[in-house]
Amino acid sequence: MKIEMKHGAGGEAMESLIKEGILKNLSIAETEVSLDALDDASVINGTVFSTDSYTVKPIFFPGGDIGKLAVSGTINDVSALGAKPIALSAGMIVEEGLDMDDFERIVKSMGEISRKAGVPIITGDTKVVEKGSAERIFINTSGIGIRHPLLDENIRKAEKSRKLGSRWLLDSNLADGDIIISSGHIGDHGIAILSSREGYGFESKLESDVQPLNGMLERALEVGGIVAVKDPTRGGLSNALNEWREKSGIGIFIDEEKLPIREEVNSACELLGIDPLDLGNEGKYIIAAVPEMAEEVLGALRSTKEGRYAEIIGRATKEFEYVVMETSVGGRRIVEPPIGDPVPRIC
Repeated sequence: MKIEMKHGAGGEAMESLIKEGILKNLSIAETEVSLDALDDASVINGTVFSTDSYTVKPIFFPGGDIGKLAVSGTINDVSALGAKPIALSAGMIVEEGLDMDDFERIVKSMGEISRKAGVPIITGDTKVVEKGSAERIFINTSGIGIRHPLLDENIRKAEKSRKLGSRWLLDSNLADGDIIISSGHIGDHGIAILSSREGYGFESKLESDVQPLNGMLERALEVGGIVAVKDPTRGGLSNALNEWREKSGIGIFIDEEKLPIREEVNSACELLGIDPLDLGNEGKYIIAAVPEMAEEVLGALRSTKEGRYAEIIGRATKEFEYVVMETSVGGRRIVEPPIGDPVPRIC
């Protein structure tokens, strides 16, 4: 077997590569949240740590660029566990011949977003490779964070309803009755990337949702009652919900009518034969909260610019073993995890 594009695109193919090609060949350290938990970050000695590499094509797209994407994505991964991101590293592999103006534009974007989020880039590395060895520029960012000062009180409020299995906001924390919230419209990033590539036969003014979400999540933690947070990037909402289902051992029920999807996204997906639930997002969270606090969490999200279109989309339930969606025509269907993201090279 040879590695294919689908192995890096989220979904079942990537999960298989990670479990069979990577994890089984590594020594898994005994940490508070370990590598094999496959959450958005790990925790060692009280420090939250995450890393990601960005290969988006094209490197400039409606609403952002590879630099903004790299900084935002890593901040969001660290924040998702209930951490306060405090610093980033940035490693860049640049192809010989990249225009200096483009390079400076990307680095400037990284600086602007890190300052906006309050998470400085404190170390890094730059390599240049021969022309044809890479595709203009690849970026790796790593992030570290500390336990958020609001997390313990958030968990205390959640545990008025039930006991949590972890002191962090993990994929395995869901239980029967938990309410699931999307922080905003899904599919924007995937369609924005497609609209900027040639040969897809449609035009769209839609912009990527790429943005750091640490400030928005902090506002929600002030309310409390949150049990899990995840950013539905590669593989989209369908993959993220199925990860929750598998790790928590609980079914999930969502309502298609409640899903915040822009008309431009629906139209493009119909044209291309793509399920919007499978499209990657780079500026959205799905958040699970205990039912007693869900409406307050929703209100907190909507009070922020990043979460103003937040919606309750479903719940965790023992009624099903799978992720099940009530369709807009009144039927039900199982939402399967995708084999891979239908839009390659989105991040």
